[in-house]
This record gives sequence, structure tokens and C-alpha cells, in this order.
Amino acid sequence: MGNGEAIRVLVVDGHQTFAELLGHALAGQPDLLWVGHARTGAEALHLASELSPDVILLDPELSDADGIAIAQLIRVRQPDVRVVILTAREDPGLISRSTAFGAAGFISKNGALADVLNALRTAHGGGMTVSTDIMARLLRSTGPATVTRASSGLTAREDEVLQLMAAGLDARAVARRLGISVHTCRGYQKAVLAKLGAHSQLEAVAIATRRGLVRPDHR
Repeated sequence: MGNGEAIRVLVVDGHQTFAELLGHALAGQPDLLWVGHARTGAEALHLASELSPDVILLDPELSDADGIAIAQLIRVRQPDVRVVILTAREDPGLISRSTAFGAAGFISKNGALADVLNALRTAHGGGMTVSTDIMARLLRSTGPATVTRASSGLTAREDEVLQLMAAGLDARAVARRLGISVHTCRGYQKAVLAKLGAHSQLEAVAIATRRGLVRPDHR
């Protein structure tokens, strides 16, 4: 794959050395193109507009701004941009805020480089990637299993949507898979969240997984 077709990646991270190392790693991937590095929220807003990245890899701990708020603003301005959160924190609150604006992944800074690269590719393809340690913390935070499949209240279609959400697909990808409109799909997703008492796709998947609502072949 040539650079004209490569996935354009903007890195937003206040740590210069880390960003440079990541940039070198991206340069060695034929399907990924490092287009720039922003150290602050202000730089992120400017470069996202100027460079038109496909995916933004963002550390929410920025010196001048709330990184999640910056990512949300970028998504409002450029709704097709996918954002992968790269964090050293395993904070369910951070994850909930991120999924509210449509984050496409949560990767631990303590994880392997291969996980980061795969998350970028998955995000560009419409999916979501979550590090196992982050998911484990979410599973612990969702409480004991108190809901069965029969008592969840999900309709057959809502269950289909849940399974595809658990597979990491976003609303557009789920809609394509089921042959429905994105608007209709988002309606089903809202119903799933409401019935599971979740505030985000990731939280819903964590609750559903803990409560046995996600079929093994979709995990």
C-alpha cells in the first residue's frame, strides 16, 4: 500500500520522546503514515484541521487542555476522524467520557506496540479496540452478574446489535452489517444502553459480558 492510500495518523501526546519513538514505528508500516505530532490541545485542533488525518492517537493528559474535550471538539468539526485513546490510566470515568463522543479505541501505554498499530487499523476500519487490562477494570466496576438473557428485556434485534457492538463495530459498521440505516441503528444502541443501565458502548459491552449476554463467538 503506497502512502497515498495509507492510513493517515496524527499523534497527540505531550511526551516528545514517546511520540518520536511512535513516529519511527509508524514509519516502518507500509499501511500507516505519521502525518504529524501535536503536543498540546491547541496544536491538536490546528493540525487536525490542517492535516486531515484518518485516525488520531491521543493521550488525554495534555498540558493546556482536557484531551477528551479536545477530541470531542475535533469530532464535531471532522466527524469522519477516528480517535484512539492512548492512556496510562485505567479510569472507567475517562472511558465513559470518551465513548460518549465516539472514541474508537482505548489502548494502555503499558501495552505492546503491536496493540497500538492494530488499534489504528481497526479504528480506520470502523471497529473498536480495548486493551485487556482496561476491559478487566471495566468488568470489575460493573458489579455482580444480576441480569440474565431472559430478563435483560432486549428484543431480538437489540440483541443482534449488542453482539456486533461487543465485536467492536461502531454504529455505521453495525448498520451496514444488518442492512439498516445508521439512524435506526443508533436508536437500537440507545435502547441497549438504557436496558443495561450503561452510558456508553464500552460500558454496555462490559456489563453484557459480565452478565453473560455476549455470546462467546462474538467476544
